Amino acid sequence: MAGFGSLAPKTKNVVVAGGLTGFVFGVYYYTMWAVGSTDELQVTIDKFEDLKKKEEAASASSSTPGSS
Repeated sequence: MAGFGSLAPKTKNVVVAGGLTGFVFGVYYYTMWAVGSTDELQVTIDKFEDLKKKEEAASASSSTPGSS
């Protein structure tokens, strides 16, 4: 960028700060969109909890007292 060298140092700093700020906000909003658009973690947690409940129910029914 030949024109960038002719700018004052303070102006260069403002341009760089604006570019970095735009990049950071872009990454933040993309990340929030990506995380919000999928529920993979919640689906996995629900499956694990269902499996845990089934195992607890199976162990409780097989170890009932007085069933010998």
